Amino acid sequence: MGVEIEQIRYGSWGDAVRMSNGTVELAASLAFGPRIMRYAACGEANVFMEDHEGRVKKGGPEYESVGGGEWRIYGGHRLWTSPEAVPRAAYPDNEPVAWRRTERGILLASPEEKWTHIRKTIEIALADQGSDVTVTHRIENRGAWPIECSAWALSVLAPGGTAIIPQTGSDTGLLPNRIVSLWPYSRMNDPRVTWGDRYITIRQGQGASPFKLGTSNEQGWAAYLLNGQLFVKRFSFAANGRYPDFGCSFECYVSDHMVELESLSELTMLAPGSAIEHVEQWSLIRHVDLEDRDETAISHRLGGLLAANI
Repeated sequence: MGVEIEQIRYGSWGDAVRMSNGTVELAASLAFGPRIMRYAACGEANVFMEDHEGRVKKGGPEYESVGGGEWRIYGGHRLWTSPEAVPRAAYPDNEPVAWRRTERGILLASPEEKWTHIRKTIEIALADQGSDVTVTHRIENRGAWPIECSAWALSVLAPGGTAIIPQTGSDTGLLPNRIVSLWPYSRMNDPRVTWGDRYITIRQGQGASPFKLGTSNEQGWAAYLLNGQLFVKRFSFAANGRYPDFGCSFECYVSDHMVELESLSELTMLAPGSAIEHVEQWSLIRHVDLEDRDETAISHRLGGLLAANI
C-alpha cells in the first residue's frame, strides 16, 4: 500500500502528522517538539511513553529567563544536545513545529531557540513495507559563534519492559576494551540491572532512585522488550571518535515510570551556519518471548530475528 501521510488530531496532544504503511504507524506532534509521539504496530499499544499526567517537568527562573517556560518530557522521541546542561540542553520545546513532505517521508523543524540560536530538525522515512524507520536528526548552529556539541537522540519508552544493551566483545589483549559511565545517583547493586558477559539488561520498575549508565557501544544498537514487542534502534559508532560523558555513544536511563534509550553522535565543533546529522534506524518486531537474564537465549533469539542487521 506504500506510505500514507496525513495531518490529524492526536488525542490530547493536538495537531500531529501520522505516517503508516499498514504494518506500523508513527505520529509526530505539531503542537510542540520536534517529537515523535507514537511508534507502534497499527492499532496496537504505543512502544513510547506518553506523559499525559505531566509527571515529569522542570521549571523555575533558569527556564523563564530564557523563554519557553516550563520544560515537559511529554514522552515519545526527542532531540537534545550533549553534554547535558540546564537550561541549555533542556531548552523548552513548547512551540509549534513546522513540517513538510520530503521525497522519503516528512521533515519536522523547530523554531530557532531564542538564546542558543540552535535549530533542530527530525526527518522521518518509513519503509513501504515492514517496520523499518530511518530517523535523521539535525542540529544547526544559527548563531554568531562556534559551539561544540553532540546530537543526542532520546527515545522515551513505556514502562514495564527491559532494555538490552550489547557488551563490547573485541579482544584488545592487555588493554581495556570498553567504557561504562555511571551517574552519581546510579547504584552498582541496583536490582533492576544485570551485568552480563554479553549484555547489560535493565528492567523498568520501582527503584530507590533513577539509574543511568553510558557505554561506548561499539556494536551500535540497543533494544527494549515490552509486552512481546522488541523495539530496536541502530546507530553508527566511530572507533576513534570523541564522544561526550567520558566517551559514551549510547546511554540508558530508567526511573519509576519510563526507560530512555539514547544514542549520541561524535562531539563536533559547529561553526556558524553549519550542522551535525545523526541517523538512527528503528525496527519493531512482534511476538518476541525472551528471558531477559538468559544471555544464551537472548543471543539465539536476537541472532535469528536480526542477523541481517546486527
